[in-house]
Amino acid sequence: MRQKISFDKNWKFHRGEIDTPFPVSKSAAYMQAKTEHAKWGPASIFYNDSAENYVPGTPICTDEWQTVSLPHDFIIEQTPDQQNNCALGYFRYENAWYRNRFSLSEGDRGKRIALYFEGVATHATVYVNGCLMKHNFCGYVSFEVDVTDVVRFDADNLVAVYVETTDHEGWWYSGGGIYRSVWLIKTAPVSVDLWGVYLHPERQDHENWLVPVETTLRNDKLSAVRAEILTTLVGPGGNPAASARGELTVAAKGKDVLLQAIPVKNPELWDMESPCLYTARTQVFLDGEEADCVETRFGFRTIRFDAERGFFLNGRSVKIQGVCCHQDYGLTGKAVPGRVQRYRLQLLKEMGASGFRTSHYPHSETTMDALDEMGFLVMDETRWFSSTEEGLAQLEMLVKRDRNRPGVILWSIANEEPHQLTDVGRRISETMKAFVKKLDRTRPVTAAISNDPLSAEATGVYDVIGVNYNLAQFDDIHRKYPAHPVFSSECCATGTTRGWYLPDAPERGYISAYDHDSSKSFLSREKTWRFIMEREWLFGGYQWTGIEHRGETVWPRLCSQSGALDLYLQRKDAFYQNQSLWTKEPMIHLLPHWNLFGREGETVSVRAYTNCEEAELFQDGVSLGVRKIRPYGHAEWKVSFQPGKLVAVWNRLLRFTRMVQ
Repeated sequence: MRQKISFDKNWKFHRGEIDTPFPVSKSAAYMQAKTEHAKWGPASIFYNDSAENYVPGTPICTDEWQTVSLPHDFIIEQTPDQQNNCALGYFRYENAWYRNRFSLSEGDRGKRIALYFEGVATHATVYVNGCLMKHNFCGYVSFEVDVTDVVRFDADNLVAVYVETTDHEGWWYSGGGIYRSVWLIKTAPVSVDLWGVYLHPERQDHENWLVPVETTLRNDKLSAVRAEILTTLVGPGGNPAASARGELTVAAKGKDVLLQAIPVKNPELWDMESPCLYTARTQVFLDGEEADCVETRFGFRTIRFDAERGFFLNGRSVKIQGVCCHQDYGLTGKAVPGRVQRYRLQLLKEMGASGFRTSHYPHSETTMDALDEMGFLVMDETRWFSSTEEGLAQLEMLVKRDRNRPGVILWSIANEEPHQLTDVGRRISETMKAFVKKLDRTRPVTAAISNDPLSAEATGVYDVIGVNYNLAQFDDIHRKYPAHPVFSSECCATGTTRGWYLPDAPERGYISAYDHDSSKSFLSREKTWRFIMEREWLFGGYQWTGIEHRGETVWPRLCSQSGALDLYLQRKDAFYQNQSLWTKEPMIHLLPHWNLFGREGETVSVRAYTNCEEAELFQDGVSLGVRKIRPYGHAEWKVSFQPGKLVAVWNRLLRFTRMVQ
C-alpha cells in the first residue's frame, strides 16, 4: 500500500560552492562518465558531510555543514545590504548544497520509490547515490523524482541537491533553498499516477449532477496488468455519496486512463460562505487485492463568465473582491510554516477578500488547500510565459495539481509580458491556451496584461481579458471585445506605511498611511473600487497587494508597502478601508491614531472608513458634524489636535473611540 513519509528532518546543509578538484587519472574520467558518475564531491555517497562520520581511507570534509529541517530558506538569514539588488530584497544570492539519507528494507524491493519535492528555489539538480536524477528549472513548481532503479536495500541511500539561486525568475524576493516540504513515497508497482485523478462535476438539472472521473493508472511492472478501480465519492460529513467500478489493462511500463461517470443527487455546493468539499477515494485492485488508494478533494459548483453581466457562482452574480499575494513571510522568507500560510488567509477573509491571485507562480499546496477551505475565488498563475517543452511542462504541473480545486476559477498563463504586444506573444498565448484546454476545459484561460492592452496582439486570444491598472482603457477594451468578459487582474498598488500620518519621508522609507494615488497608473483603493462597482460587466479586481512582500522596494524600505497587511501581518488602515468597501457587518475605523504629541494646534485630517451611510465625529464630547458617505467613499473632518478623546458614531447607535489618556 501507498506510504507518504515526511522527508523534512535531518538535512545537511552547506552554504556556497564546494571546490572538489577532479583527479588526474584516467579511471576518474572513466568513472564519471558512468551512471554513478558522482564519485567525488558532495553529490557522492562517499563524501563525508561531518567529521563524526569519517571513514578511514576516505577524504574528510572540512567545510562547514549544519543540520537543518525543511522548509528552509538560507537567503533570509542574511542582513540586507544596500549594495545588493533592490528588487530582490537587498540580499546576496549564492548557491548551496543539501544532503540527506534514508534507508529501505528488503520488504521495499519491488515497490515504486519516489521523492516528491514541493518546491526548491531556484534551480535544483538532484542526485541519488551518485546518479544524476533530475534538473528542475523553476523555483515554484513541484516535481517528482522516481528513484526506484537506483536505490539500495538494507543500506543507506544518499540524496544530494545542488541549489542555484543566482538565475532569478522575478523582480521580488526569491529566497533560496528547499523551502517547501519533501516526501518519500512508496507505492506498489501498479498505482495511481501523480495528480492522476481528475474530477469535473457537471450540473444536469436542479437536482442532478454527473461527475466525470479520469483516473490515470501507471504500471511499473515488466508485464501488462489488468486492474480494477473503485471510485467512491465521500461527502463533507464522511458518508459515501456515490461510487463506480471499472477495469482497464495497462501495458508494461506504461500508463492508461479509466473514464467513469458517476451520478450524484442534490450534493452540497461549494460556495464562498459554505465551501463544502467532497473527497474521491480511488482504490486500485489487482486480483481482488487492494494495491493502492489515494484521496482527492473536489467540490460541486458552477461558474459562468458573461461579457455584459459579469461573473456568476452557482447562478448568483458575484463581484470578486480579490487580492494578489506573493508567498513569502517577513520573518522566515520563502520558508513559510503551514500555520502561517493559513493565518494569512484568515486575515484576508476577515478583511472581506473573496478572491486570491497566486501572483506570479504556483503557490504551495498548503495555501491552495486553505483557499478551498475558506471559499476564495482563485486566479491560478504559472511563472513562465513560454510554449517551450519546459514552459509547457511547468504549466502542466500547475493545471494537473490544481484542476480539482473548486476555488480555482481562472488559469492565468502570463503576467505583464512585453511580448503580449507582439505577434510572437499572440502565438505563444495560443499554444499555451490550447495546451491548457487539453488538460482542463472547465475554466477559462486568462492573462494579466499591462502593456497597452487595448492594442496588444495577445489580448483577444484569452477567454477572459485580465488588465493590470490601465483604468482609462477598460471602456474601450469592452467595446473592442464585446464577447470577452473583462476584469482587473491587478489594481491599486497604493503604498502606505502603518502608523505614518505625515507627508512621505523617503529618507526613512515611510509613505503616508492615507489612501492616495501613487501615480497616474496606481490609483487609490477608493477610486479603483468605485470604478469597478460602477460597471456591471467588470466582474471584479485583484488588489495589489493583500500582504506586503520583501523586495521590489527602495532603500531603506525592505519591502513593497502596497499591502493591506504589513510584512509581519499587522493590520494597516488599508485593511479596515477594504472592510468598509467589502463587508456588510457594520464597522467603523478612525485614522490617524490620536497620539500626536508635539503637534498641538495643528489641523489634522481625520478619516472614518465605514460601510454605513453616515458617520458623526465627537471631540471631547463636542460634535464636529455628521458626514454623509458617498458610495465606496469615506468620511473626513479637519480637526485641531489636542490630547483627549475622539469618538466616531454611525447611525448614532454604535461607537468607536480613539483617545489619549
